[in-house]
Amino acid sequence: MNKKLQVAKYLFFDFIAAADSWGLFYFYRKVYIEPEKFGGPVPIELSSKFYVSLILIPLCWILIYYLAGTYKNIFRKSRLKELWQTFVISLVGVLIIFFVLILDDEVISYKTYYRSFFALFGFHFILTATFRIILSSITNNKIFNRVIGFNTLLIGSNENAHKLFTELESQQKSAGNKFQGFVHIDNRNGFSDQLKDKLPHLGEFGDIRRLIKEHKIEEVIIAIESSEHENIGRIINEIEEGDVIIKIIPDMYDILAGTVRMNSIFGAPLIEVSRELLPAWQQSVKRMFDVVVSMLALIIGSPVYLFIGLCVKFGSKGPIFYSHERIGWHGKPFFIHKFRSMYTDAEKNGPALSSKDDARITPFGKVLRKIRLDELPQFYNVLIGDMSIVGPRPERQFYIDQITKKAPHYKHLHKVRPGITSWGQVKYGYAENVDQMVERLKYDLIYIEDMSLYVDFKILIYTIIIVFQGRGK
Repeated sequence: MNKKLQVAKYLFFDFIAAADSWGLFYFYRKVYIEPEKFGGPVPIELSSKFYVSLILIPLCWILIYYLAGTYKNIFRKSRLKELWQTFVISLVGVLIIFFVLILDDEVISYKTYYRSFFALFGFHFILTATFRIILSSITNNKIFNRVIGFNTLLIGSNENAHKLFTELESQQKSAGNKFQGFVHIDNRNGFSDQLKDKLPHLGEFGDIRRLIKEHKIEEVIIAIESSEHENIGRIINEIEEGDVIIKIIPDMYDILAGTVRMNSIFGAPLIEVSRELLPAWQQSVKRMFDVVVSMLALIIGSPVYLFIGLCVKFGSKGPIFYSHERIGWHGKPFFIHKFRSMYTDAEKNGPALSSKDDARITPFGKVLRKIRLDELPQFYNVLIGDMSIVGPRPERQFYIDQITKKAPHYKHLHKVRPGITSWGQVKYGYAENVDQMVERLKYDLIYIEDMSLYVDFKILIYTIIIVFQGRGK
């Protein structure tokens, strides 16, 4: 499956639908609205302004769709849900256009406004919805007929796993799962010979992360026995940092408690572990904010970068920037960039955290750390998508291995992009040892559970206060 191609199709047809609907609305106004105002036929002039609007207005629509999360999970779309979302977004978008571009028109009667509004809404909604329903119907039919599907790993090796696999595979219309194999959790339960005959046994619990990468797994289904339920938390901790959908086979208690939600008429009833920490529109706004602020910081702040770079260069021997590998979103490594604040041989004896009176920090480095200016190059990391402005601070694998021994739930931090600043950073500052890292962890976990644009804004305000007061360490 080519996700980029599918997104490109949606972008193309959304653009065409928006341009066509605006063109139809323009002709509608010239033929039906303006003759009432001027008392006779009005010539239809296709000026340069009209052609510019045919480009700018569709681009604005695409921006609205992006903010609403339309282009996420592009292969997993419910047609009815998509129809409703298109209706709501069209209504909101047309309201915006109406108040920005149409409301100042001179008209004979207020009823003309209603006619204009419903004409534009009707043109836009019908064209957009038609194209989208066609696209999603083609995709869904390919999924139902097993032409395309999502690489799936089954976790479980006995009766529950066998029953679920048999149910999904025997359905006339596929739910989209392309099973690559299964893994077992508890050696006490052994394997179902029936399952082993139908599906490859790929390994055991410790192999899960490797198997997800090797087989490009998109979905994991946990179908373990009742005696193995104490392992569910451990399994989720192991795989949740990856970019995969996690589903769990429910028991009767889950069904009666209302935990199970019907997402598909044809699929088996499964509990999907929610990964959406923010509504789609807030995710989009957060990313747009990151990009815009990072570009401004890099461009407008370039004289500051130059000045700090010269001070670092002439303050001590060594490079201006310090780059080191960190673990980021979905557990993927990336290189973080900072202004160098330590002497070049600071870690000749191995990784070591800094402390308040650390002799490895240069005199100018102490100034940079006090007002957090050593972090400025990370706006480049934010711009390219490795980081966000607000998010848990990223760590090296060396320290993550030590932290997870004491706090396995640390891996939950990898569900979001790491940040330049965080609540843990604001409340606790830089950690000087692993115990302090574990202590700071609780603040970052609370942030993840309560993520919102409002919380991000508060953290930014407190960060700015700390910078101006020079309370960094």
